Amino acid sequence: MGERERRGAPPYGGTFVSRAVVMDADQIRRAIKRMAHEILESNRGLDDVVIIGLQTGGIEPALHLVEALETIEGSRPPLGSVDVAFHRDDIGLRPVLPEAPTDINVDLHGCTVILVDDVLFTGRTVRAALDALNDFGRPRSVQLAVMVDRGHRELPIRADFVGKNLPTARSEAVRVTMSAVEIGSMQK
Repeated sequence: MGERERRGAPPYGGTFVSRAVVMDADQIRRAIKRMAHEILESNRGLDDVVIIGLQTGGIEPALHLVEALETIEGSRPPLGSVDVAFHRDDIGLRPVLPEAPTDINVDLHGCTVILVDDVLFTGRTVRAALDALNDFGRPRSVQLAVMVDRGHRELPIRADFVGKNLPTARSEAVRVTMSAVEIGSMQK
């Protein structure tokens, strides 16, 4: 689920009600494999590549992406996670709700960081992640991999690797798991 959907979900209020499944588990596996090949091609291998999943929605896709890269390339890139709660631009507008601790055990200086998230929506969570990464070194480049790009950007951010482009209405919600991508709504 994207950040806005997560804020509307329990325990903060609301329940996700699915309207349609837009990707099943096989389609998700194929998208992950395709994105892994694209990452390898774009970066000419895995030298100095670090995969960082955004808490909490990007952790599982990041893990599956690392496993696909290892299967294809025979080596496993470092995997980390970042919680952006204290880097958000709406920190004074809503309570700060850290999801889980940031876990980056490698100096990012000179590395290519692949940020991984489940849903790209407004771009604000990715902007916060870019700020958070600065605490761990200065990467050579940062690339973005998302399972679903649903549009409605509020910042000039785009994904480099996309599992599925899914045009949505702003009022719709998208839920991503490794078994299905669903579109629906949040009900109170």
